[in-house]
Amino acid sequence: MLSLGKKELIAAYKRVFGGVTGKDVFRLIAALYLVILLKPGQFIMQQVPSGSEHGIGGGYFSEEAITESEDGILLISASLEPVVSELESLSKFSLLFYDSHIVQSGENISGLAVNFGLNQDTIISVNKITNSRLLQAGRVIRIANQDGIFHNVKNDDTLEALAERYNVEQDTIKIANELFSENLVAGTDLFIPGARLSREALQEINGDLFIWPVNGAVTSSFGWRRNPFNRSQRQFHNGIDIRGNIGTPVRAAMAGRVSAAGWDNVFGNYIIINHHSGYRTLYGHLNVIRTRTGAYVAQGERIGDVGNSGVSTGAHLHFSVFRNGVAINPRPLMR
Repeated sequence: MLSLGKKELIAAYKRVFGGVTGKDVFRLIAALYLVILLKPGQFIMQQVPSGSEHGIGGGYFSEEAITESEDGILLISASLEPVVSELESLSKFSLLFYDSHIVQSGENISGLAVNFGLNQDTIISVNKITNSRLLQAGRVIRIANQDGIFHNVKNDDTLEALAERYNVEQDTIKIANELFSENLVAGTDLFIPGARLSREALQEINGDLFIWPVNGAVTSSFGWRRNPFNRSQRQFHNGIDIRGNIGTPVRAAMAGRVSAAGWDNVFGNYIIINHHSGYRTLYGHLNVIRTRTGAYVAQGERIGDVGNSGVSTGAHLHFSVFRNGVAINPRPLMR
């Protein structure tokens, strides 16, 4: 018998396993588990009788051919329940993989979700889509093998806290992200299987966060424009102007609490409403204010009337949206 010393054994081990990482071993075990689960017959020894025993073409043993006197044989009825149970269990603990898809003309998020058997949240989060209306043909997107969303890890995040927050098991998060410890790195994206985006986040991304406060044509858009009172000057317009007749009802674009209502030398009669997620809306040049500071208003509730107060060239509503104090274009957020 060949005898190897300690040094020779170590050298032989390194030659075989030196390039194998922990993730390689993890993936190999997962792959073997899938193969054994889905095709167990490959790993079970079967006795197939010859054609002469059952006529041309052979056959399988019938129950009558097996007697109780044969040791080591246990007859049980066939059932799919164990396999179904195993598959359900496996679906809760799976590695995260992606396929790629080139967006075709006419495709949208909801249609892609149906075609690939995922929810919209997954496609939006995995591809970091901030405005679903701007999904363009030709873009290559990632299609995950399971539902879930990304969570950007903060300094004080722990695996236990995230599991509780998203109502998932810690092991589910660890397996999906191939984590070998509970230590999380701040600033990285962690995939949370089965998690969903908040209703507000989906509304923002799909462009239905706000309703139109007035039905009318937009006479001045968000962004740089010529000063209507001095055409030689340019100014930044921090909202949109919507045409309307004096007295036309102005409605709250989203539910919230009125933080200010009164007079301003530029906006005339105005209202400011605070909303969730750092949003704030402003309604200017009103003819009449029909709410008060501190009042809670529902989405669509009448808060004033279109007017021509303040510095204005005609009857209209000036509508602005702010996010954390910064003016943003309202149009992509409106139904």
